[in-house]
Amino acid sequence: MLTIGSRGSQLALWQARWIEGRLEAFGESARIEIIKTTGDKITDVPLAKVGTKGLFTKEIEEALLDGRIDVAVHSLKDLPTEMPAGLVIAAVPEREDPCDALVGRKLADLPPGAKVGTSSLRRVAQIRALRPDIVIESVRGNVDTRLRKLDEGMYDAIVLAAAGLKRLGWESRIAEILPPEVMCPAVGQGALAVETRGDGGAGQQVCARLNHETTRIAVAAERALLGALGGGCQVPIGAYATCEGETLRLRGLVASPDGSTVIRRENSGTLSDADRLGRELGSELLAAGGRQILEAVYGFSLRDLKK
Repeated sequence: MLTIGSRGSQLALWQARWIEGRLEAFGESARIEIIKTTGDKITDVPLAKVGTKGLFTKEIEEALLDGRIDVAVHSLKDLPTEMPAGLVIAAVPEREDPCDALVGRKLADLPPGAKVGTSSLRRVAQIRALRPDIVIESVRGNVDTRLRKLDEGMYDAIVLAAAGLKRLGWESRIAEILPPEVMCPAVGQGALAVETRGDGGAGQQVCARLNHETTRIAVAAERALLGALGGGCQVPIGAYATCEGETLRLRGLVASPDGSTVIRRENSGTLSDADRLGRELGSELLAAGGRQILEAVYGFSLRDLKK
């Protein structure tokens, strides 16, 4: 029997149970073990101010390395680009909707001074660029907690990943889907990462059957871009890749937190060029002004990062 490690939120458990069902369809029995992460424990501070990579993954990965679990299921956007030695992404299943969604009201329908809730610097920056007259306030908690805060009138609208709302059966709550050309998604948004030990064992072998290759290629390009920018999941960086036949198209974004500067670039190549395309587009974004923005956010020079 394989033990699947997961956070305890409603969405995380939906994702873990979905993977459990897929594994059982392969004839592999599985059980889920809930693991509390640092990000689950820190609920009263905006994520961008916590400043720790792996907020929602570190403890789960430690359980993998210790052998307490065999499989970890993550929202791929939470997974740092640098992974612990001995662990691999065994599979990336087919992606759900990668877009951001507004719940409450459409962006154009919000009056000046309306309160919009999000704890993502990427979303904050892009909303401020689109609607500088809107007030952005931090909102933390699981999807159901954020919806409850909206319903209680604490916000006029909140921004959530469309994928999570659809997976939990709350698609009807979506007021507006914000397409990638309007709001560039987070790296890996809408995709799951199935992580295992890289020992070639049963966990890695059976989970490899869950892989959706074009999704894996797309998110590999996005993660290569993020790695080139030195980014974690709580910085004002967006990326979205699509596979169109034999062509891989990648869009990238770096934005200042106040929304005053938004840098967008894109490139394309063959499906086998995912890593190179990501790194090259990252370099383009840095050269176009992204370096100054990110160094101000990080508080250190990007030249200090290991090449």
